[in-house]
Amino acid sequence: MPMDGAVAAWSIAGLATAGVIARPFRVPEAIWAVAGAVALVAFGLLPWTDALAGVRKGLDVYLFLTGMMLLAELARQEGLFDWLAALAVEHARGSPQRLFTLVYGVGILVTVLLSNDATAVVLTPAVYAVTRAAGATPLPYLFVCAFIANAASFVLPISNPANLVIFGERMPPLTAWIAQFALPSLVAIVATYVVLQLTQHRALQQERIARNVPHPQLSRGGRLTACGIAAIAVVLLGCSWLDVQLGFPTFACGVVTTALVLALSRQSPWPVLSGVSWGVLPLVAGLFVLVEALDHTGVIAGLHRPLQEAVSSSPTSAAWQAGIITALAGNLMNNLPVGLIAGSVAAADQLPPRVVGALLIGVDLGPNLSVTGSLAAILWLVALRREGIEVGAWRFLRVGAIVMPPALILALATLR
Repeated sequence: MPMDGAVAAWSIAGLATAGVIARPFRVPEAIWAVAGAVALVAFGLLPWTDALAGVRKGLDVYLFLTGMMLLAELARQEGLFDWLAALAVEHARGSPQRLFTLVYGVGILVTVLLSNDATAVVLTPAVYAVTRAAGATPLPYLFVCAFIANAASFVLPISNPANLVIFGERMPPLTAWIAQFALPSLVAIVATYVVLQLTQHRALQQERIARNVPHPQLSRGGRLTACGIAAIAVVLLGCSWLDVQLGFPTFACGVVTTALVLALSRQSPWPVLSGVSWGVLPLVAGLFVLVEALDHTGVIAGLHRPLQEAVSSSPTSAAWQAGIITALAGNLMNNLPVGLIAGSVAAADQLPPRVVGALLIGVDLGPNLSVTGSLAAILWLVALRREGIEVGAWRFLRVGAIVMPPALILALATLR
């Protein structure tokens, strides 16, 4: 692509990404991403066939998100979240610290077994229901959902869709994955908990929460929904073991569970379908198109040589540089496009496992710095807005700037 065309493409992609991050005039993130993608095609900077090819690359992600969002909305309407909220309040026994730790532990399990996006989509509304039932201030506990979604997202390949993007067809066996990422994941999870708890300590000290709340009866639909979520966890673990893409199995579980529950209770599907945040899908599609355009400018090819030179000079130093640069880049342009770029670079170069692992940690953990650094964080914001809660970029950054760096440094230091 000529230099002036590359500058124009970068400018449009930059403006679109800034719109997604800042959301000026409260225009939804999806509008900015789609507008940027349309502008690239309209100005002849990206052939429409290549734009469609970029959209198609996200098919597995669209299917995955659709299945998760269907189950989350079904769980909300069938009272599963309210039932879990009462259970959590009982186990907290009036202690805000215990409730905070309980939410964190559940967040680890959901992220590891269902993915960080599931933590944002499924766990966030459940945690809001918990705080509402306990009479607690929601935000300290909701912050847990946002931060653990990224901190625990490289325990397993299925814990973050970005993991699949980065490794692609070069995905290591599950045993090799665990051997490489178990210790970095552990220190990232522990460090995030300790520092996040410190940032929320004053707020938690001032909390007074209920010891007991009315325990609603879980309906048959709620039980079936819980079984559907458990089934997805089992299916995703199997997919990870067999190296199968996650999108269609998740979509199938979500659709089948939703159809079964609605059929048995003779409900219309419209309330569930209308409650799903469908705008997330065009947002993701727009981001895929933006990355396709950046690929056409030669930026991805241009990254190969300096990275290879850094590896030749010192693989250890190259790993640190790769992890820190991708961590910061993910906050400037969202970690989904950064993950796509990192995956393209890793596919083109024969990089040492430690460097590829550092790229993955940067993409997964780095977005804990800013509220729009990851798709999971954007999904978290969408879930919060549905409950009438607004978290500004500056407010999140003040917490993220304290929480993210120690976890990133320790994770990269323990990576082998």
